[in-house]
Amino acid sequence: MIYFNNVSKIYNKDSIGIEDVTLTVSAGEFVSIVGHSGAGKTTLIKMILAEDKPTEGTVFFESQNIHKLKSGELTKLRRRIGVVFQDFKLLANKTAYENIAFAMEAVGKTNEEITLDVPHVLDLVDLGTKLFHFPHQLSGGEKQRLAIARAIINQPELIIADEPTGNLDPISTYDIVQIFKKINNLGTTVILTTHNRGVIESIGNRVITMEKGKVIRDDKDGKYVI
Repeated sequence: MIYFNNVSKIYNKDSIGIEDVTLTVSAGEFVSIVGHSGAGKTTLIKMILAEDKPTEGTVFFESQNIHKLKSGELTKLRRRIGVVFQDFKLLANKTAYENIAFAMEAVGKTNEEITLDVPHVLDLVDLGTKLFHFPHQLSGGEKQRLAIARAIINQPELIIADEPTGNLDPISTYDIVQIFKKINNLGTTVILTTHNRGVIESIGNRVITMEKGKVIRDDKDGKYVI
């Protein structure tokens, strides 16, 4: 699904985003990317989303060179990807229902589809009783569950979660990890970045470790070694 072929991003001689990265993420995988701050995790994610371009090498989504796509093609590609952020990025003036409906409207879904699908996805993340709550009425864990619901509502093939538990307490962190595992079990590919050893151990799947822009380990059995 995702293929990095000798990819480097050099900002200047003193700042290397990633260096000579080659890796593959197959459809249906759950991959965690770990590393200290500045290790290159965020740059890697930006490459997949075409928010940054490599200095060298190529990034493919299936057979498509991401960084050679035209604007319209790139929009279509991004609709196949759901993104979950550490700081939620919810619309403060919209309810839980409206936050998700907005994401559906953006891709041309009908009112009938919205009415049917929004309650269903909120039930999936255990927010079925909070359809009409605003973000300020939700806990941190609930806000992140809402952000996940928004990310998956249009049935993306890939979910990218960038430090999704960074602002959460241990109980909420556990709940969020279980939701990602449920999503992955339904067939969606998940790429998750984290500093949290407990998250990695509870997932137990493939772990890519980065340091100073390079991939230094690629373990299939969930080892956290930094």
